[in-house]
Amino acid sequence: MSPPLLAGFERRTVRADGVGINVRTAGDGPPVLLLHGYPQTHVIWHHVAPLLAATHTVVLADLRGYGDSDKPPSDARHTPYAKRAMARDQLLVMRDLGFERFAVVGHDRGGRVAHRLALDFPEAVSALAVLDIVPTRHAFRHADADFGKGYYHWFFLAAGNGIPEHLIGQDPEFWIRARMGARHHGGTPFSEEAMREYVRCFSDPAAVHASCEDYRAAASIDLVHDDQDAAAGRRIGAPVLALWGAHSFVGRHYDVLRAWRGYADDVRGQALSCDHYVPEEAPAETAQQLQAFLGEVRRRRTRA
Repeated sequence: MSPPLLAGFERRTVRADGVGINVRTAGDGPPVLLLHGYPQTHVIWHHVAPLLAATHTVVLADLRGYGDSDKPPSDARHTPYAKRAMARDQLLVMRDLGFERFAVVGHDRGGRVAHRLALDFPEAVSALAVLDIVPTRHAFRHADADFGKGYYHWFFLAAGNGIPEHLIGQDPEFWIRARMGARHHGGTPFSEEAMREYVRCFSDPAAVHASCEDYRAAASIDLVHDDQDAAAGRRIGAPVLALWGAHSFVGRHYDVLRAWRGYADDVRGQALSCDHYVPEEAPAETAQQLQAFLGEVRRRRTRA
């Protein structure tokens, strides 16, 4: 029998202004926070996290609304699921663990939370890595028919009147397996144990609703915050690594580095041979790129 996913990672719940955030930690060294995307949990890092833990203190967290973290009620403006609220959760998690400054890596929705974390709390974020995304504002401002077809779920999940909740709730396992299967191209197959964990968590109607609120916030209040930052000239000051799938929608439709250079001062990165689920499809390459990036940032800071 194979060992359980993330064996050796300690589990705890951290209260972030009353919201329980499910956290797992392992390793020793400079702290790095790993944030997952939709429709997953911290388990997406089950290949990458043990590799990083050889040289770092690795913190895995379920975003609010996802996994085994709390799913607080929302409001008419979707404020509890704004990336600003979700980013503050993660700042408080890291402070509770004793880390005032840390690197953050985010895939998909986690990358959007990490982006906001770097903007709102620049003193806390030493380095930022974003996996298979361009900034939310850039995506909406450049939306076209291809975007609508490739990212239809952005509009479906943001729909009101409980429509996506009802439809997904009829068969959440089908939704997860179909959605993830459509965005995988070669590389390491999905772990069946990880898939069962995603299905377990997403079978909770509260998780389905919270994740829809995440997307509703992205199409509304998050854009307000992003536009305010742009008008004020606020940019990411921390070094940024962008990784994306060569076969993903992001890789095929955007100049990823150019997009991020519109929002950050120090950007580098490259495509990996995979589709959207970079940490699961190309884990060794992802870990190698992250190790090199974090090491470079650390050396640069030492020389300064």
